[in-house]
Amino acid sequence: MVSSAGRHLGVVEERWRTRCVREAGLGTQLFLRSLLEEGGTLLSVQTLCGRGPVSTLLHTPLPGLYRPGPLHLVFNNKEASKTEQALCDSGASMMDQSKFCPFPDTFKKRVSKNTFFVLVRVVDELCLVELTDDILKQLMELVFHLVCNGELSLARVLRKNILDKMENKRALRYANFASRPLAARGVAARPGTLHDFHSLEVAEQLTLLDAELFYKIEIPEVLLWAKEQNEEKSPNLTQFTEHFNNMSYWVRSIIMLQEKAQDRERLLLKFIKVMKHLRKLNNFNSYLAILSALDSAPIRRLEWQKQTSEGLAEYCTLIDSSSSFRAYRAALSEVEPPCIPYLGLILQDLTFVHLGNPDHIDGKVNFSKRWQQFNILDSMRCFQQRHYDIKRNEEIISFFNDFSDHLAEEALWELSLKIKPRNITRRKTEREEKT
Repeated sequence: MVSSAGRHLGVVEERWRTRCVREAGLGTQLFLRSLLEEGGTLLSVQTLCGRGPVSTLLHTPLPGLYRPGPLHLVFNNKEASKTEQALCDSGASMMDQSKFCPFPDTFKKRVSKNTFFVLVRVVDELCLVELTDDILKQLMELVFHLVCNGELSLARVLRKNILDKMENKRALRYANFASRPLAARGVAARPGTLHDFHSLEVAEQLTLLDAELFYKIEIPEVLLWAKEQNEEKSPNLTQFTEHFNNMSYWVRSIIMLQEKAQDRERLLLKFIKVMKHLRKLNNFNSYLAILSALDSAPIRRLEWQKQTSEGLAEYCTLIDSSSSFRAYRAALSEVEPPCIPYLGLILQDLTFVHLGNPDHIDGKVNFSKRWQQFNILDSMRCFQQRHYDIKRNEEIISFFNDFSDHLAEEALWELSLKIKPRNITRRKTEREEKT
């Protein structure tokens, strides 16, 4: 019998012998893993803890199973964690299954397995925020159901899928630590100026940082944002957007903090060179973040050399919104991956489609709307599949310091007005009108 020395999570009766799983702290997932790795045929189930309704998810992928036969599960409720208890209770509710019988014919078996792999694909494409505890609970029920009926290969496939998703979800919980400024994590920001680095190297490291965040974004996050704009449901997209904004304000700040006009001019020209390399790297995100900074009102109103102003105006044509960003859309359609698109326009297009088209027409799904949404998101999905081959340069990354050192909009305006007061602009305009 089961010893009282440790917590006993299961006793499995197999065709050839009885195996006792008893190890202090053994979790439900480890128990399932031990079953999967054991092999052989499991004959029967006897439930010793609470019962409940069998999840419909359990029966959907495997129609045609018949029931008689016993397998044991012993569970200590008092010492179990809440998660383990929930998983065990849900597993116990479906353990009154019978002996596994072959499908009546190969057709039913093939259809059942095809349905199962459709389910696996759906689970694989679930956004992490969609992978709720209830769904995880039902999936664990299904894994146990497969084990009890001898479908060990199918159980392994689904179990690996679930564990990968849970690992990603766990990693997301610690994303806040990873996204904190380097200085806050004990890494001092590198002293120096942007001129210490080659423009190409700066562009490559900007692209590397963008890519790391871009590849983490899940397609459902983007679709959900267009509908709800909920930061909790789109955490990776929110982080990517904040990165864009921080970079843009960082560029504005280091230009405006230069006391001499010639230093501001040099930095502006440096960023224009960086933008040229970003364009060659197909990194439209950093490209537009820098461009939005250089074209911002506090910087644009200052006096610049004619050559500098004309050069900047040439770059601004890419984000001309007067013709629905025609120039940018044309440029994006011609690029070869890898590429990092400007997500602001993708979100704008999705919002337009969502608000302008109903989800249902005459009680039926509006597939025209779904097709439009797919076409918008498909290019983003393709770009995420091709990665950049860029080596990390910690010296430049440290200099960026996660773009955390930047001024707010109000402070930028104060500096701009300090450099060039409004009354000076009025006097200059009046003199030009008199002449």
